[in-house]
Amino acid sequence: MSRLSLATALFSSMAVAAPVVAQPATDSALLEQIRQDVSAERIEKDIRTLVGFGTRHTLSETKSDTRGIGAARRWVHNEFQRISDACDGCLEVYYQSDFVEGEKRIPERTEVVNVIAVQRGTVDPGRYVIMSGDIDSRVSDPMDYTSDAPGANDNASGLAGALEAARVLSKHKFAGSIVYAGLSGEEQGLFGGKIMAAAAKEGGWRITGVLNNDMIGNIEGINGVINNTTARVFMEGTRMNETADEARARRFYGGEVDSPSRNLGRYVHRIAEDYIPNLDVMMIYRLDRFGRGGHHRPFNDLGYPGVRIMETNENYNRQHQDLRTEDGIRYGDVIEGVNFEYAAKLTGLNALTMAALSRAPAPPADVTIEGAVSPDTTLKWKAAGNGNEDILAGYKVYWRLTSEPTWTNSRFVGKVDEYTLENIVIDNYFFGVAAVSRDGFESPVVFPGPAGSFYLDGPKRD
Repeated sequence: MSRLSLATALFSSMAVAAPVVAQPATDSALLEQIRQDVSAERIEKDIRTLVGFGTRHTLSETKSDTRGIGAARRWVHNEFQRISDACDGCLEVYYQSDFVEGEKRIPERTEVVNVIAVQRGTVDPGRYVIMSGDIDSRVSDPMDYTSDAPGANDNASGLAGALEAARVLSKHKFAGSIVYAGLSGEEQGLFGGKIMAAAAKEGGWRITGVLNNDMIGNIEGINGVINNTTARVFMEGTRMNETADEARARRFYGGEVDSPSRNLGRYVHRIAEDYIPNLDVMMIYRLDRFGRGGHHRPFNDLGYPGVRIMETNENYNRQHQDLRTEDGIRYGDVIEGVNFEYAAKLTGLNALTMAALSRAPAPPADVTIEGAVSPDTTLKWKAAGNGNEDILAGYKVYWRLTSEPTWTNSRFVGKVDEYTLENIVIDNYFFGVAAVSRDGFESPVVFPGPAGSFYLDGPKRD
């Protein structure tokens, strides 16, 4: 079904009710094991190693074994390979690169190199969830590629988190594929993310979610607040590549706050609420911080669901600063500014989110809704992905008041492809559908129509 057809099919007639059945219990023991396996000590060791390269500026030294981005990315590659060796080759580790030139911050021809590690799914390997951290660092002048730029929090913390998630999750098997990515060129214009997003598009990847981790280790805010119990998730609303016809449909049927990125963010929020002690997630309805950007944006630009996970309280004295002390204030992104236990907590949030997403079936496709001038609301959908029927227990219908930020009502409806909510009026709520695995893991909720679709091209078979 085409994207326009999805929009115009939102309202039709026939309604068929299905019986309510029991939902399988979630394998929470697996998630608890993963949470406990995340090590603050290993994260600290990785951050210290990355800081030890002096600078990781995109334009810095590439030949040295001890300094510059070349040494850093080779070390990251070797670490991913070491993790793969420990799990009998369960990771596909490779470099991914392209040349950039003629840009404001990359004027001369420069090879921007990412390091990618893929843990293939056992059931639906063409479905991906991605955790990314940035390799590169910078000081006050974005073109200064020789001065020391430790980048301890921005963003050795996020990259160390991706490495640690790979160590922990590689011990387990998942239906969908998990990707751990070290991206370069972020400080010079998000080039590593652009390279990876374009490659994913060309490769036909079905991406359920991109978790961009950019600064996950600071707990001391510039405002004097010290807090290690909250995190932020930034998530854009309307898709960047929405067509004019889809925008017109959204105006009448809704979806402004139910893009796949928003429902991915709600998924992260729910994981924290259910499985991460002493962590509250602040969901922020914005692409990123005010006027700023991160490596999830290139994926959003191509229509992929993606969010930014980061600390709540930033310290601007430690971001993009030359190393110095002025008026008693120490400037610079140094190791002393990182709280390793907090970085481990946010790494655990990522690991549990990816584990749950990858154990769940693919989000349902072609979700439609009907019920205008009726006391009842009917949802219809199709299975998506390859082999998901082998792990599928059924589907769960969700609804909430339009003013609610998270899904508040749900009903597991079994292995059907449509369901009618009797005496629940379509005008008063937002609705969605999630797929549930036999061990109780759910996909993100999918809002009806193109505005909420995770896979706009419909159900694919690899």
